[in-house]
Amino acid sequence: MSVKSAKRALDILDLLARYTDGLSIKNIGDKLELPQSSTFNLLKTLHNEGYVRQDGMKLYYLGEKLIPLGTSALESLNIHTVAKPYLTNLMKAVKETVFMAMLSKDELVYIAKMDADRSIRTTAQPGYKKPIYCTGLGKTFLSFMPEREKNELLNRITLKKITANTITDRTQLEDQLQLFQKQGYSVDDEENEDGLYCLAAPIFDSQRQLLAAISVAGPKDRMIKQKESTITNLKKTAQLISNGMGYV
Repeated sequence: MSVKSAKRALDILDLLARYTDGLSIKNIGDKLELPQSSTFNLLKTLHNEGYVRQDGMKLYYLGEKLIPLGTSALESLNIHTVAKPYLTNLMKAVKETVFMAMLSKDELVYIAKMDADRSIRTTAQPGYKKPIYCTGLGKTFLSFMPEREKNELLNRITLKKITANTITDRTQLEDQLQLFQKQGYSVDDEENEDGLYCLAAPIFDSQRQLLAAISVAGPKDRMIKQKESTITNLKKTAQLISNGMGYV
């Protein structure tokens, strides 16, 4: 049985994580359908404890006290410790940005990012969430998760257009996912961010369960030129991390 005030406080933190430009008390109350008095009291407590902060415009943001908590959470994920050296080696080999992500409900959440010297600007950062249907990492989960789980997830989400290349037709998406499963990696061809091309592969655990996904992302023209070598390095790295998690 959940405690209502605790659930509301967690909802506020989750909301602020998605609105990094800050939100007012009214914005928060409206989006979470909370009474303004309750919203004010919850924010006051969170602010006093350092879990949220407020600027001169009376907008609220996530607070500094969450930083060590987030770091500890990442460190407690064994996969983060196992994968880090392999992700670093992959980044050095391909000289592009490398990511690792896991599923959080119906969305993708980034848990690691390795920047190369020539990394491009992207909105993806550790802790950030992205749609599952239009990212290379997300489509890796959809390609390799059990069929029933995939269908249930696709039934719950809406395929919204984000760029000109975003696939919003479910049949077309499912055909693509079948191909990705056969070839062992997935592709995001400027479907979530213009100019960004991404290749991604799955990570499995000792129970042969899909645990995470890793990717290499960069400008499309540069990625296409080195696509074959990147795929080779990507799949090899995914295998090494999976082995480190006990997968045989």
